[in-house]
Amino acid sequence: MPPFNIALIEPEIPPNTGNIARLCAATGTRLHLVGKLGFSTEDRYLKRAGLDYWEFVEIRYWQDLDALKAHYPQSRFFYLSTKVGRSYLEVDFTPGDFLVFGKETKGLPEELLAANPDTSITIPMPSENVRSLNLSTSAGIVLYEALRKSGVLG
Repeated sequence: MPPFNIALIEPEIPPNTGNIARLCAATGTRLHLVGKLGFSTEDRYLKRAGLDYWEFVEIRYWQDLDALKAHYPQSRFFYLSTKVGRSYLEVDFTPGDFLVFGKETKGLPEELLAANPDTSITIPMPSENVRSLNLSTSAGIVLYEALRKSGVLG
């Protein structure tokens, strides 16, 4: 069964990427880092967040999202954003799917979301007082739902 994939578009905060790398190590998920990173992969905060799990993470680097999509033409890409209405709970995820997250300060470009309305999804938040969740928290929420729905968790 192919693993799930998490793609981070231009991540900016090392501990978020480190925490997501640890999540990927724990679940056998591939991590794709896309575009210009806002930090060095040698960053001590990045390494500390991933602790001693880095050897268990399959990380791939891509110049841009188009290059990533061209390499996986048969895969489904789901774009996570607070700017759309469809809940991730409505999706029937299957192994091999990509969960794509934007940079912490701006999210994904609105033109990307507009071009992919059927695969742009959000995490519902009952409180109107919070604009968004932390990137690594969001990745964990959606990935574990994908794993559950696809039967990977048992």
